[in-house]
Amino acid sequence: MTALGIDIGGSGVKGNLVDAATGALLSERLRIPTPRSGSTEAVGEVVAEIAEHFRRESGHETLPVGCGFPGVIRSGVVSAATHLDKAWLGADVVAILSEAVGSPVTVLNDADAAGVAEITFGSAKDRSGTILMITLGTGIGSGMFRDGRLVPNFELGMLELGGHHPIEDRVAYRVFKQGELSWKKWARRLNRYLRHVNALFAPDLIVLGGGGVNKWSRFGHRLDVPVDVAPAHFGNHAGIVGAALAAVNPGALMGENG
Repeated sequence: MTALGIDIGGSGVKGNLVDAATGALLSERLRIPTPRSGSTEAVGEVVAEIAEHFRRESGHETLPVGCGFPGVIRSGVVSAATHLDKAWLGADVVAILSEAVGSPVTVLNDADAAGVAEITFGSAKDRSGTILMITLGTGIGSGMFRDGRLVPNFELGMLELGGHHPIEDRVAYRVFKQGELSWKKWARRLNRYLRHVNALFAPDLIVLGGGGVNKWSRFGHRLDVPVDVAPAHFGNHAGIVGAALAAVNPGALMGENG
């Protein structure tokens, strides 16, 4: 089945058609900059524009639509959204996006969506135990899976480390892109963060995704963490793929709060 996956990020809203049976991308990705205001109305309009684009391209008016959202979602309501307008707090994100698109939209945390893709078809496929999905982008997103089941809204970018809170303000890929750090210095910070996460949760595998993973060849060899670390198989597209999979089968991995 073909589904549409949309990934709302701090800098861009991205979408693509996905083959839900394989995780394969079926078209060229469409990316629209995240509206500067980040308001519910503005973001909803961009999501609707992406949905309409792919409806026309696919010829399917009833595409299942899934959306990864950069915040904590409980029963469809946003309880934290650091990189979007404060108007999202307490907002029913499922209702807002479904109304904007004109059809039901399945919504889950963006890092959770990336993890769904990697657990199902990617770097964490067939891996048992505890899997952490960590996305390195405008901020740090994270998702935890235990024996293939998602623990929703696992926010590890908000940790305090070395007196720095939130730690994502020192470790997110955004910090490197701002030109403040060399690859060596950024990797040193990332190592410290990943070791801290490993000490707290003892995962069996950490999968790194987000925009930062596109530069894996520049920093992957610098990682020195006492746990398996792998780049996301789907790279920065993992959130799109996972959102599409969630749209087709919302209950497969997510649980009632997904």
